[in-house]
Amino acid sequence: MTDEDTIDDELRAVDGRVPGRRGLATRQRLLSCTLEMLSDQTYRDLKVVDIARRASTSPATFYQYFPDVNTAILALAEEMTVDASASLLGLVREGPWKGAAGFDTATAIAEGFISVWERHWPLMRVMEHTSAEGDERFRHVRTRLLNQFTEALAEVIRQMQASRKGVPPVDPMATAGVLVSMLAHVAAHRYGFEFYGIRTEDLASSMAHILFTTVTGQKPPG
Repeated sequence: MTDEDTIDDELRAVDGRVPGRRGLATRQRLLSCTLEMLSDQTYRDLKVVDIARRASTSPATFYQYFPDVNTAILALAEEMTVDASASLLGLVREGPWKGAAGFDTATAIAEGFISVWERHWPLMRVMEHTSAEGDERFRHVRTRLLNQFTEALAEVIRQMQASRKGVPPVDPMATAGVLVSMLAHVAAHRYGFEFYGIRTEDLASSMAHILFTTVTGQKPPG
């Protein structure tokens, strides 16, 4: 089996053909240019002709790989989800949750959410807007990203409930869902908080205290 035979379906061209190495390089260049342009303009303002021009190719070439701009942005969002999930899931699954080390884990998760949203802000902004507008494709990507973390955190809460006294006997999945919603919302609106004089460090600290207390049933150390 060749490398081309193992390419995922989402990497296929619009006509169903599997691109060769040059085709994949062209596709990636178009995606990179799309992401660059998202950094300084809204997704509604992006035009195929402008993306193609920046990628030193033609609109016809763009349409070989993507039927429209939003489909290209969706491909970027899919790639971003893989990166974001890997960094966030590792924190909740591998970190200790007892005592001072547990609070360090909660702090790392709070800072991790802020970092992921900061690193992928152009795409996160598009997903927020398109999901609110009812675009099921982007809503599915956003839900998958948050659900994976929610399920991992719910498992930690179950383990803490089984092994420690004082952990509230609440539904683990519901509790994890509330916590993840808080983390994502604060990370998404960090600049709004800063506008009102709330420092990012204080936001992360507050999120860490809430996360640690809810998951472990303990007061934060110190």
